[in-house]
Amino acid sequence: MSLNDKISEDLKTAMKARDSIKVTTLRMIRAQIKDTEISKGKTLSEDELLSVLNSAAKKRKEAIAIYEKSDRSELLENEKIELEIIADYLPEQMSMDEVEKIVVKTIAEVGATSVQDLGKVMGLTMKELKGKADGKLIQNIVRQKLS
Repeated sequence: MSLNDKISEDLKTAMKARDSIKVTTLRMIRAQIKDTEISKGKTLSEDELLSVLNSAAKKRKEAIAIYEKSDRSELLENEKIELEIIADYLPEQMSMDEVEKIVVKTIAEVGATSVQDLGKVMGLTMKELKGKADGKLIQNIVRQKLS
């Protein structure tokens, strides 16, 4: 079953169960997928679907950070629930140690010696870890290793 089909099936199940937050979140995801398909003029591949989901998850994480700073607990809880729902469709996130090993391997492959090589290392690492680790975490580890 493709990711798009799984989202559709879960939407139907949530509608039958009258789970309003899940229905709203899945409808929002489907709308983003549809918008992306229209803008690209084609059906999205699994990687492109993951990219849309990662974008939605990133927006939720940013909103959570803002709501925590502004003490908006009623909105904070809703964003956390939406993030959990979206995370169900994303691949398992790698641990910091696993990411660090891949970064060290990539640095050795590229022959990076300073922070000036950050772009080279980040490009290759992001391709390898696409959707499996947070970009900010990867960037922090790369900066730490190159400093």
